[in-house]
Amino acid sequence: MAAASKSDEVTAHSGAVGLDDVLAGGFARGRLFLIEGVPGAGKTTLALQFLIEGARRNEPVLYVTLSESQEEIQEVADSHGWSLAGITIREVIASEQALNSDENYTMFHPAEVELSATTKMILHDVETIKPRRVVFDSLSELRLLAGSPLRYRRQILALKQFFAKRDATVLLLDDLTATDRDLQVQSISHGVLALEQTNPDYGSDRRRVRVVKYRGRNFRGGYHDYLIRKGGITVYPRLVAAEHRRNALIGKVASDVPELDSLMGGGLERGTSTLIVGAAGTGKSTIAAQFACAAARRGQHAALFIFDESKETLVSRAAALGIELQTHMDSGAITILPIDPAELSPGELMHQIRTEVEKREAAVIVIDSLNGYLNAMPGERFLIIQLHELLMYLGHHGVCTLLIGAHQGLIGSAMTTPVDASYLADAVILLRYFEARGEVRQAISVVKKRGSRHERTIREFRLSNGRLEVGEPLRDFRGILTGTPVFERFVDQS
Repeated sequence: MAAASKSDEVTAHSGAVGLDDVLAGGFARGRLFLIEGVPGAGKTTLALQFLIEGARRNEPVLYVTLSESQEEIQEVADSHGWSLAGITIREVIASEQALNSDENYTMFHPAEVELSATTKMILHDVETIKPRRVVFDSLSELRLLAGSPLRYRRQILALKQFFAKRDATVLLLDDLTATDRDLQVQSISHGVLALEQTNPDYGSDRRRVRVVKYRGRNFRGGYHDYLIRKGGITVYPRLVAAEHRRNALIGKVASDVPELDSLMGGGLERGTSTLIVGAAGTGKSTIAAQFACAAARRGQHAALFIFDESKETLVSRAAALGIELQTHMDSGAITILPIDPAELSPGELMHQIRTEVEKREAAVIVIDSLNGYLNAMPGERFLIIQLHELLMYLGHHGVCTLLIGAHQGLIGSAMTTPVDASYLADAVILLRYFEARGEVRQAISVVKKRGSRHERTIREFRLSNGRLEVGEPLRDFRGILTGTPVFERFVDQS
């Protein structure tokens, strides 16, 4: 308990889930921070969470609003179900007299008079309340009141020194509405957070936060997705696989289909990733479901993240082949999570996967499919980087990961995939349609497998008779992987 108290003395927790992880503990006490973001990015929500967290810890807190009324701030709190009890709100908004012309000031420029009055009002509250946490919303109004850039910078520097002497942690909110952006405030601030909001062509808005600077703190760099929902802001820290190195579990993960396991040298290894690639309808999802059910029968947990079909469709298709997903879902051994790429941010998806691994100790993770995963990302080059981090993380936890990749096209040599993840995967299972004797058939082969031996044969693959079947090697054909094989009777020369 003593260590925790000491930490609280030097760090003010943000109150936003995940943000303290990004900030390596929270906001340094007695320092001034700048929170930048366009209107709608969530600055006021974050500020209120910061103050509510302070009030919860019985700290005196002060909210200085120069642009919104107390009623408007109360509406924001009500929308999240928050109580503002314990928070002192100082409303510093221009009165009706401020609408009069500048001629009312005969000796001083109106900016000098208004800024002086505003400052005195704020400092009086500080001396009375002695707050540990202070929020100024927003800098746009202070910038206008100052009148000149020089006066504005001096005012910010004076505020920083004033609050530092009183050990108060200050958040300055800036809505970036100024036409001539002044980076001097960033230089003065102890730390800077940038809240960004993007508007994709389709789907909901995406928001992400980046720590621009934080003096003396080894913060988590890069962009981190965040959501604003009822209850406040939730930040999903960027996944860094190197932070999760551990002695991974070893062992085989079998499918319980003897012929399929034989093709893969006894099964898949824990801590490895396998790409199952093929045209639509070749049985990729069925193979993944078979591995998940086999793991559940062994008392392990499996999680399937599905992008391309509904949970009900997958369960019913699997049941027709004797794969009882529903039974294991009812027991809690299997979790199926449908993913809507238009609504789910990449960071939230990573969080859901980590929850299954760290909270439920999942041994098998299925991502079905990479095509849907790609649609959840802003671009393919970002997908590959994030996918690499994800696979490394899952490998460190001994998870057997199955990635489904759908080819564009059904048959022939011109089939392509929208994203090539074959070099990232430890094993690649290839499923192909081929035509033989006036009939469309399916073939399966393992074209890559790191770490152990595997069969190099091409076998026929069938989804029939209420089960998944892997046949004998197709030794009488040549060119099966092209989709247009040639019958070539095998003759044993021995």
